[in-house]
Amino acid sequence: MTTPRYTVPGMKPDAASEVITLLQDRLNALNDLALTLKHVHWNVIGPHFIAVHTMLDPQVDGVRVMVDDVAERIATLGGSPSGTPGALVAARSWEDYSIGRDDAIAHLGALDLVYSGVIADHRAAIGETEEADPVTQDLLISQAGELEQYHWFVRAHLENADGTLRSAGASTEKEAARAATD
Repeated sequence: MTTPRYTVPGMKPDAASEVITLLQDRLNALNDLALTLKHVHWNVIGPHFIAVHTMLDPQVDGVRVMVDDVAERIATLGGSPSGTPGALVAARSWEDYSIGRDDAIAHLGALDLVYSGVIADHRAAIGETEEADPVTQDLLISQAGELEQYHWFVRAHLENADGTLRSAGASTEKEAARAATD
């Protein structure tokens, strides 16, 4: 990332550059999450189809708002947000979502891992922006709260009566999907 020629008042361009780089990673993750959620929305089947299908559209819409907010923050800081599919794929450190047409609960098991990763990285970014840019930190905190609520909606479908998750301990989406339906 290049250092911006200008940034917000009170922030040095080198600090803005660091925050822009961090935000670009969050932008990639959120764009990927929105696409993954829509993919799941289109590919759920089974007796829980309608509950999961209708639960996901508001999550897609909410994540798309987050995408726009992050991209606009990058621009505000003097950066140029990159939102093309090729740039996302080239920059991401994770693999494509691995579940196709499958049972709704299987998808939720896999989404549990997806949300866990996005939220953990958002929380790390919150810590990294505390000194450099409290405005960006506030944005990320707000988004993390929404993402955690969406994650809770997913996990509510996976929770056993004793409070454990059916997909607990899975380390891949396919393992989580399988465990969720066993």
